[in-house]
Amino acid sequence: MLDAQQAAFRAEGPVSAETRRDRLQRVIDLLVKHNDALCEAMGADFGGRPALFSMMNDVLGSLGSLKHARDKFAEWLPDQPRPSVAPFDNFGATAWVRYQPKGVVGIIGTWNAPLFTLLSPLASVFAAGNRAVLKPSEVAPRTADVLARAVAEFFAPEELTVVTGGPEVAAEFTRQPWNHLVFTGSTAVGRQVMQAAAANLVPVTLELGGKSPVLIGESADIANAAERIAVGKALNSGQLCVAPDTVWVPAAKLEALVQGLQASYARQYPQIAGNADLTPVVNERHFARVESYVADAGARGSRVVMAGDWPSADGASERRMPLRLVIDPPADAEIAVHEIFGPALVLRGYASLADAVAQVNAGERPLALYYFGEDAEEQRWVLDHTLSGGVSINDVTMHPALHDAPFGGVGASGMGHYHGHEGFLEFSHARSVYRHGSHDPRLEWGMLPPYGEHFVQMIRGAVTP
Repeated sequence: MLDAQQAAFRAEGPVSAETRRDRLQRVIDLLVKHNDALCEAMGADFGGRPALFSMMNDVLGSLGSLKHARDKFAEWLPDQPRPSVAPFDNFGATAWVRYQPKGVVGIIGTWNAPLFTLLSPLASVFAAGNRAVLKPSEVAPRTADVLARAVAEFFAPEELTVVTGGPEVAAEFTRQPWNHLVFTGSTAVGRQVMQAAAANLVPVTLELGGKSPVLIGESADIANAAERIAVGKALNSGQLCVAPDTVWVPAAKLEALVQGLQASYARQYPQIAGNADLTPVVNERHFARVESYVADAGARGSRVVMAGDWPSADGASERRMPLRLVIDPPADAEIAVHEIFGPALVLRGYASLADAVAQVNAGERPLALYYFGEDAEEQRWVLDHTLSGGVSINDVTMHPALHDAPFGGVGASGMGHYHGHEGFLEFSHARSVYRHGSHDPRLEWGMLPPYGEHFVQMIRGAVTP
């Protein structure tokens, strides 16, 4: 597939604006036609994921990226004039930067957002004029199959195609000589992907994750912060790469936050078992993983508070969990070390915000950081003294919805980005072009061998501070 796409890319030559717009529109049309089947498949893969959430997160999220790229990419295409080389610019020499597609891009998606992590980066890939091969997660096989059939209906395989299969296929996928490779997933697997890509010097975009912190300032409205955090953490039952993971709150306000989170979560989900609005944990392995994190913290003496009722044995078999609040676990507890990626949340009281920021900065740089507060100076201080992929202020999980701003990580949470103009640039080669002017003065100015003293002095005179 890669060979066929690369051959077709070379044969095509320049990729016109009309072709790029048509490809973007066909992905849009694909989603519009098959959205119900795709949402049904996502629901089946999760064992009961709400169709409404799949529609909001994966279908509408992808459509937003695709439509923005379709409507804006023409503004990003023109060559950019740049200053030329002195003194040749005085004789008509010019320069510019030309943005050209790289070729064929491989995109590896995730199970937690099985459409968005494929089609949102694809919007930037197509806007830049590339072709693509998609590799959906094997943890969401029904969604992968529906998507593969839908793509085959709208695209020739030389333009866009889907490869399905398990970890062995994914590993082989990463070893191919792509012109660019996109991977969304865990930091640990991201390292493996980057290592495999390095064998062919393939540039990578890695959208990973991390323990996205929430910093609650003294000026924050605790009730509002609890509401927004509970709403954001409940999305996909915390199975989002930007889900809040650890909340830092003034110690004196920790109990108020606990009560606020419990009340807000209970309003959203008055019961857990059989609640069609609550996304199950995706499979037994991940259910057991989240349970083990909470149990480990409890065994180490941490206080664990329930937000929402614990379902009966029959309810637990649905893999629907209440939100557990784990308060001040030891630094070496499993839940304090690993990204939770499920319906549990760490709460930590702090004596000073500076101490909380210092502890956040002592860890890996996260994909998202959240700040709650009305103190403009404190807000500015937090932004100046932290680094994360993106930030939401007085809310959580919202900045990835910015279609005209880059989405991506930094350090252990990833590299590169997609969305908007920055996504177009990510998948384009910025090619510098110099065009000589009508006259070359070097011979008459003594700038060619044999060099004279006049030219020596000219060069020495150019060495200035």
